[in-house]
Amino acid sequence: MLQSHNPATGELVGEVATTPVSEIDAIVERARAAQVEWDAMGVEARGALLVTACKRLVDRSEDLGKLLTREMGKPLASGIGEVKSCGSSIAADVEGMIAALRPEVVEDKHIRTTQYRDPYGVCAAITPWNFPISMPHWMCLPALMAGNAVVLKPSEETPLIAQAYVDVLNEVLPTGVLQCIHGADDQGKALVAANVDLIAFTGSREVGKKILQSCAGDLKRVVLELGGKDPMLVLDGADLESCGVFAANNSFRNAGQVCVSTERIYVGKSSADAFIRHLCNAAAAKTVGDGMNSETDVGPMISTRQRDHVLEQIDAAIADGATLAHGGQGHHGQFIMPTVLRGVTHDMAIAKEETFGPVACVIEVEDDAEAIRLANDTPFGLGAVVFGPQKAAEAAGRKLRAGMIGVNKSCGGAEGTPWVGAQESGYGFHGGKEGHRQFAQVRLVSTRK
Repeated sequence: MLQSHNPATGELVGEVATTPVSEIDAIVERARAAQVEWDAMGVEARGALLVTACKRLVDRSEDLGKLLTREMGKPLASGIGEVKSCGSSIAADVEGMIAALRPEVVEDKHIRTTQYRDPYGVCAAITPWNFPISMPHWMCLPALMAGNAVVLKPSEETPLIAQAYVDVLNEVLPTGVLQCIHGADDQGKALVAANVDLIAFTGSREVGKKILQSCAGDLKRVVLELGGKDPMLVLDGADLESCGVFAANNSFRNAGQVCVSTERIYVGKSSADAFIRHLCNAAAAKTVGDGMNSETDVGPMISTRQRDHVLEQIDAAIADGATLAHGGQGHHGQFIMPTVLRGVTHDMAIAKEETFGPVACVIEVEDDAEAIRLANDTPFGLGAVVFGPQKAAEAAGRKLRAGMIGVNKSCGGAEGTPWVGAQESGYGFHGGKEGHRQFAQVRLVSTRK
């Protein structure tokens, strides 16, 4: 059995049966058999079923949100909000996917071509623990809408909420179209090696590279989101108090366990003291504790392994010359107090490797040009933010190599745009019209006019 414990208290939340590796091939074949009729239904009928199914998430958001918080640790309001978000926009989401997948006709003087977007067949979705219901939703929904069957392997850290998500949808969906397997590395490797046609994965860059290597032999399609080391640029003329508040919120949200957390902050030397003062004041206002407590802003690390990784990075940075501007005291259990480091340099591990914890690293620069150069000094490229006078911030943003750049705001784009990483943070992408289409095979049928 796979046991799930509350990271805030250590209590047993529940358990699920670990899927034997020997059964995964048969599970995939059941998905393949179910996919034929699922595809034949057509995209509108599939969408109607998914709207009905996902609306039930809203009705059950309080109970599911409590389960999510107890299993993963984030504040309860965020847990309930995450569940609601998967169902509250479902009608619009489905409408957008239908439009993205609808056949298109292209003609010239002699040929009429219909461009179809057909299912690949069976999609393996492998999802992380930090958004343990929305990440399965963001992968399963477009895959199912495109006519694929899905085998979901959620993180072994958060199996209960993922299984609950699947159970809710399977009250409506045909048998075999959406299945869930549980386990850790062995189950993930077996699913990747099985007779699946598409693999959608969100997680670490290292695991993503291994998946890509495993898929090379038979050229399976892959969509990979591989985390980041997101920079924040505080340009000359920026509102330093607003910048400090944003940095605290974006660095410490979900205990820093967000792929687009602000992990590197570049600020001019003349502005550094004032900016750090505002950042530390905002950090001090954060309440750390059990997510079930309504006063909590910052919950625990998901595991002792993740806690140890973050603390080791902090200790190494201090040993290498960084200084604590805030935090460094009060760590206990799997909780890490919001921490601000200044004097960080690019030869420190904490400036190069993903932290995924409540740590804001301040790097002082001579000018905006140096901030841009150092922000790009990374193999990652998921999100970035730039704060400053609008025109200067927009110009700086266009010079960054991230896939998503926010100017005086977070990095997320307008409704209908994709979630996209650049460089080693993304291989393919999802969301928006073009993201939905990555779950479908383009097929052309051409006739003479």
